[in-house]
Amino acid sequence: MKTSSGAMFAGVEFRAPGPGSWELETSHLARPMSTFVEPVTFRALQRGMDEGAERYGLKMPMRMAVVNRFTYVQRVTPSWPAWLGGTPPRSLMWLVTRLHPALREDAARCAQAFDSRLWRADLERWDQIDRPRCMALHRALIAEDIEALDTEGLCAHLARAEAHLAEMVVIHHRYNMACILPVGEYVASVQEWTGASSGEVMEILRGSTPIAKGVAAAELGVLAAALRESGEGRAALVKRGDARAVLDALQAMAGPIGDATRAYLDVVRFRSLGYDVTDRMFGELPEMLVGAIRAVVDGDTRETRLEGLAEKREALRARVPFGLRGQFDALLEEARLVNRLRDERGLFADSMGTGLARRALLEAGRRLVAAGKLENAEQAAELKLPEVQGLLRGRSAPSIEEIQRRWTWRTTTRIEDAPRWLNAPPGPTPPIDVLPAPLRRGARAMSVIQTEMLTEPEVAERAETEPARVVSGLAINTGVYEGTARVVLDAADFDRIQRGDVLVTRSTSAYFNVVLPLLGALVTDRGGQLSHAAIVAREYGIPGIVGTKEATAVIPDGALVRVDGTTGEVSLLSERSQVQP
Repeated sequence: MKTSSGAMFAGVEFRAPGPGSWELETSHLARPMSTFVEPVTFRALQRGMDEGAERYGLKMPMRMAVVNRFTYVQRVTPSWPAWLGGTPPRSLMWLVTRLHPALREDAARCAQAFDSRLWRADLERWDQIDRPRCMALHRALIAEDIEALDTEGLCAHLARAEAHLAEMVVIHHRYNMACILPVGEYVASVQEWTGASSGEVMEILRGSTPIAKGVAAAELGVLAAALRESGEGRAALVKRGDARAVLDALQAMAGPIGDATRAYLDVVRFRSLGYDVTDRMFGELPEMLVGAIRAVVDGDTRETRLEGLAEKREALRARVPFGLRGQFDALLEEARLVNRLRDERGLFADSMGTGLARRALLEAGRRLVAAGKLENAEQAAELKLPEVQGLLRGRSAPSIEEIQRRWTWRTTTRIEDAPRWLNAPPGPTPPIDVLPAPLRRGARAMSVIQTEMLTEPEVAERAETEPARVVSGLAINTGVYEGTARVVLDAADFDRIQRGDVLVTRSTSAYFNVVLPLLGALVTDRGGQLSHAAIVAREYGIPGIVGTKEATAVIPDGALVRVDGTTGEVSLLSERSQVQP
């Protein structure tokens, strides 16, 4: 196999993990998973998804598998157990779902979940138990001085970090149904009643997930206020040169500035920018952190206020048939109540879990480089836990050549190199209308969320000689913004972002929002109206265009672009921006 970067890999084949159609999952990772993460997070993800769905009497509408470290998804009939085989004839499905004891029990549990609004109990559990517990577990790992540990101590810490990451992923996905069902039912119902677009329906959810504007927004606000009151603090902040030295100077200051800087960095330092241990932690990107602090201190951010939201809500409500407006109000209330849980799960659970696992692996990597077993510390991510422990203890396998092969595969292979489908493109969407009413209600909500997370507009084929001056996608927020395009293909590139830039990237996690104070607009290749990028842009109020499929390939880094949140278009105005950072 030859990748888009020109690297050759003998014997690599993409074989379907089973019969039926398997679709490449493109919304989370742009490259193959690391060797360390693949077995850990995949098992944890499946466990969390299954546990969360089971409480609601539901089955996830997809199966997942990993092929050559890429994730593939098979869409299946919602709430149809895998042990009963593939999609049956409609008449048989109708009969079995009403007669089989296990499915009758599922339907009863699902009905009870909707009647009791089980997601409210889940939200309370998150607020009162799981979120505080996650933070306590993070603090316990952070408190360990890993540089001072001996070999056995570091091996034990690595095991704890791996188990911690797995637990955080389980917790994240255990809450899937709690945030999917109320929002999905709201979107599906209002679209059916009004004919409104998904963007119109979701626009009035704005303001319901404040965490999307920045996991450390409160701490950053306190720090900015302290700096505005101190000439010495502002002088330290604007000092040019090493950004890490700027942060060190602020932390060392006595009084409110030092306290606020340390509080801010404690929140962001070990958070991962992405979903893999290969992604940087925010603490590794001091230029970005200093830039965000300066922007907030100067009041030079593009965040917009929640203006006109009540009017938009009333306009949408007026389109709902009169007799259904009470239902509209109730559905909107539930959707707005739980909407914050969608991003909070990741920001308080696996973002830190991933970052802390990376911290441990980098320490192991540094020791293995010194022992001549790795070429660079980052390659520790290409080792499974027993392998990295074995190398630390003096074993020789895997060889440096094998580790280099794994590293080269991950770093030179992109999502575009993997087949979009395995076996064949999917057939018709599995039916849900024959399910019993409670299961049908749950399946409908899950289906609309899955669609709005992943569905992207079709992009017309371009002639090779046709210059690409405009790319199109799904618009998030109205408004027009012109600025310098900053093309970010890797987490390390976030440190290049300057104030007022237009972030152009393949996709985003919920975790990148620390950089929001620097951005003027956001453009992604991947994602739908409910992708994390869309949620963040919607909450912060900046123009966003998601699902362009080609922005990172078409728009040069440093170009001057216009992002039009009304038309869903990004126009290339010039190859090189004259805007000065």
